[in-house]
Amino acid sequence: MAIFFSESEFQQRRDKTIERLNQDELDGILIFRQESMYYLTGYDTFGYCFFQCLYLDASGKYALLTRLPDLRQAQITSTIKDIRVWVDQAGHNPADDLIEMLDDFQCRGKRLGIELHAYGLTAQLWGRVGPILSEYCLIEDASDLISALRVVKSPAEIKYVERAAELADDALDAAMQTSKPGVFEGEILAAMHGAIYCGGGDDPANEFIIGSGENALLCRYHTGRRTLSDDDQLTLEFAGVYRHYHACLMRTILIGKPNPRQVEMSTACQHAIAACKEVLKPGALVGEVFDTHAHVIDEHGYKEMRMNACGYSLGTTYAPTWMDWPMFYTGNPVVVEQNMIYFLHMILFDSDNELAMTLGETVHVTEDGSRSLSRHGSKLICR
Repeated sequence: MAIFFSESEFQQRRDKTIERLNQDELDGILIFRQESMYYLTGYDTFGYCFFQCLYLDASGKYALLTRLPDLRQAQITSTIKDIRVWVDQAGHNPADDLIEMLDDFQCRGKRLGIELHAYGLTAQLWGRVGPILSEYCLIEDASDLISALRVVKSPAEIKYVERAAELADDALDAAMQTSKPGVFEGEILAAMHGAIYCGGGDDPANEFIIGSGENALLCRYHTGRRTLSDDDQLTLEFAGVYRHYHACLMRTILIGKPNPRQVEMSTACQHAIAACKEVLKPGALVGEVFDTHAHVIDEHGYKEMRMNACGYSLGTTYAPTWMDWPMFYTGNPVVVEQNMIYFLHMILFDSDNELAMTLGETVHVTEDGSRSLSRHGSKLICR
C-alpha cells in the first residue's frame, strides 16, 4: 500500500473537517481539489484532469466517484473503501452518477459545501454538473474550508517538508557545481532534477524556473535553452519535493565577474529576507510580512524593481502550481500560526539595465519565531 500517513492521522484530519462542516451548518462537502483528497485519505493521482469527486458526509462517511483507470489507484494509495466508477461513453453525464452516489447518503435537499475553486472542476464540467446539483440540493461554495486546515502542518507533515528542504539543498548544490561559462542550461536542470530523484523525491507541481542572460529577469518557466556566457546571470526558482510536500529555494547566481550593482541588490534582498523572518511569527498578519519586505527594499532604493507579493504558503500541491494559500501581499489579514510553512522570495528586476537579483528560502513558523529549512545561507553565489 502506497499510503504515507497513519490512519489515525487521516482520521484527525477528517474529524477537523467535519467539525468545520458542523460549524458552517453543512451536511457534507463535495471535494474536487486533489490536494484535499490527498490530505483526507492519501488518494494520489493526476486523474483530476477528468471528472472525479470525493464526498465527505458530516457523519464521517465518505465515497469517491472516479474513472476506471483510477480505481486501483484509489485502492492502493488511499483509505477509501467506497469507490464508484463512472463509465466513459458518448452522451453520458457523470453528474448522473454523482447524484446516484449522493442518494445513497440521503443528500437530496441537504445543504452541501463544494470546492468550486478547483483545477478538477473546470467551467465546462461545472456547466454539466452545476444545474443538476442546484435542483438536487442546496450548494454553498466551500473552496477554502479544507485549504484553511491544510495550511497548519502536523509533526508528520513537517518531517516530509524537512526532507523536501534537504532535497532542495541538494539541487542547489548540483546547480552550483554545474553552473559555469559554456554550460548549457539543460545540463543544469538535469543535475538539479537528478539530485532530487536520486534522493527519493517527487516531480514538482510546476516546472523549475531557469533563465540566464536577459531571461534571468523572468520568473516563469518558458521553453528554450541557452548556454552560459563568460559573464552572465542565472536565475533559478525550484523546489525539493517529497511525498508531494514542497520546499522552495530561489537564487540568482552570478557567472564570471560580479556586477557591483547586483552585489548591492543582493545586499538589499538579504536585509529584506532577514527582516521578514523577524516578523514572521505566530500572531503576525501575513500582510505585515509583505509590508516589511517592501519597506526594506524601498529604503535601499529599489521600489520600482520589486514585486507586489513576496511569497506564499507551501505544502502538498499538485500541478499546475506549487503555490499554496495564503500569499504575502499588502493587507492580507490571515493570521500566522505555528507550524505553517512559507516560501519567502525577494525578487528585484532592473529592466533598464537587464540585471536580476533574487533570494528565496522556505521557513517553518515555530512557537515564537521562524526558522530556515535550508542549510544554505543567504550569501550571494558567484561562480
